[in-house]
Amino acid sequence: MIHSKLLDSENNNLSSSENLYKGACVKIKNSNKTFQVIGLNISKEICWVREWPFACNSKKTFALEINQITLQIFCSNNSSEKLSNYEI
Repeated sequence: MIHSKLLDSENNNLSSSENLYKGACVKIKNSNKTFQVIGLNISKEICWVREWPFACNSKKTFALEINQITLQIFCSNNSSEKLSNYEI
Protein backbone atom coordinates (compact mmCIF):
# COMPACT_ATOMS: atom_id res chain seq x y z
CA MET A 1 0.00 0.00 0.00
CA ILE A 2 1.24 3.49 -0.83
CA HIS A 3 0.63 6.23 1.72
CA SER A 4 -0.20 9.71 0.47
CA LYS A 5 -0.02 11.56 3.77
CA LEU A 6 2.38 11.40 6.69
CA LEU A 7 1.30 11.07 10.29
CA ASP A 8 1.74 13.93 12.70
CA SER A 9 4.10 12.18 15.12
CA GLU A 10 2.94 14.22 18.11
CA ASN A 11 -0.74 13.28 18.16
CA ASN A 12 -0.97 10.43 15.63
CA ASN A 13 -3.39 12.02 13.17
CA LEU A 14 -3.21 13.73 9.80
CA SER A 15 -0.99 16.80 10.00
CA SER A 16 -3.43 18.77 7.84
CA SER A 17 -6.73 18.26 6.04
CA GLU A 18 -5.82 20.42 3.04
CA ASN A 19 -5.27 17.40 0.78
CA LEU A 20 -8.19 15.35 2.09
CA TYR A 21 -10.79 14.92 -0.64
CA LYS A 22 -14.11 13.24 -1.35
CA GLY A 23 -13.36 9.67 -2.45
CA ALA A 24 -10.12 9.35 -0.46
CA CYS A 25 -9.56 6.16 1.50
CA VAL A 26 -8.44 6.63 5.09
CA LYS A 27 -7.66 4.85 8.32
CA ILE A 28 -9.18 6.15 11.54
CA LYS A 29 -8.29 5.96 15.23
CA ASN A 30 -9.27 2.77 17.07
CA SER A 31 -9.98 0.79 13.87
CA ASN A 32 -8.01 -1.45 11.52
CA LYS A 33 -10.61 -1.05 8.77
CA THR A 34 -10.35 1.18 5.71
CA PHE A 35 -12.96 3.88 5.15
CA GLN A 36 -13.82 6.12 2.19
CA VAL A 37 -14.56 9.84 2.58
CA ILE A 38 -17.94 10.60 1.02
CA GLY A 39 -18.40 14.17 2.22
CA LEU A 40 -16.37 17.01 3.73
CA ASN A 41 -16.99 20.15 5.72
CA ILE A 42 -13.49 21.58 6.10
CA SER A 43 -14.66 24.71 7.94
CA LYS A 44 -16.28 22.58 10.67
CA GLU A 45 -13.49 19.95 10.44
CA ILE A 46 -15.98 17.12 9.87
CA CYS A 47 -16.18 14.44 7.23
CA TRP A 48 -18.57 11.61 6.45
CA VAL A 49 -17.17 8.16 5.79
CA ARG A 50 -18.24 4.63 4.92
CA GLU A 51 -16.38 1.35 5.18
CA TRP A 52 -14.30 0.43 2.11
CA PRO A 53 -14.91 -1.67 0.13
CA PHE A 54 -18.62 -1.19 0.64
CA ALA A 55 -21.48 -3.54 -0.08
CA CYS A 56 -23.94 -2.27 -2.68
CA ASN A 57 -26.87 -2.89 -0.34
CA SER A 58 -25.27 -1.08 2.60
CA LYS A 59 -25.83 2.60 3.28
CA LYS A 60 -23.96 2.82 6.59
CA THR A 61 -22.20 6.17 6.79
CA PHE A 62 -21.19 8.24 9.78
CA ALA A 63 -19.79 11.67 10.59
CA LEU A 64 -16.28 11.92 11.98
CA GLU A 65 -14.03 14.74 13.14
CA ILE A 66 -11.17 15.07 10.66
CA ASN A 67 -8.65 14.85 13.51
CA GLN A 68 -9.78 11.21 14.01
CA ILE A 69 -8.23 10.27 10.65
CA THR A 70 -4.79 8.80 11.16
CA LEU A 71 -3.73 8.08 7.58
CA GLN A 72 -4.82 8.72 4.01
CA ILE A 73 -4.17 5.80 1.66
CA PHE A 74 -4.89 4.78 -1.91
CA CYS A 75 -8.06 2.73 -2.34
CA SER A 76 -7.51 -0.81 -3.54
CA ASN A 77 -9.41 -2.11 -6.55
CA ASN A 78 -10.79 -5.11 -4.67
CA SER A 79 -14.27 -3.57 -4.76
CA SER A 80 -14.40 -3.86 -8.55
CA GLU A 81 -14.29 -7.64 -8.20
CA LYS A 82 -17.23 -7.55 -5.79
CA LEU A 83 -19.20 -5.17 -8.01
CA SER A 84 -18.80 -7.48 -11.01
CA ASN A 85 -20.97 -10.03 -9.18
CA TYR A 86 -23.95 -7.65 -9.29
CA GLU A 87 -26.04 -6.92 -12.36
CA ILE A 88 -26.54 -3.26 -13.06
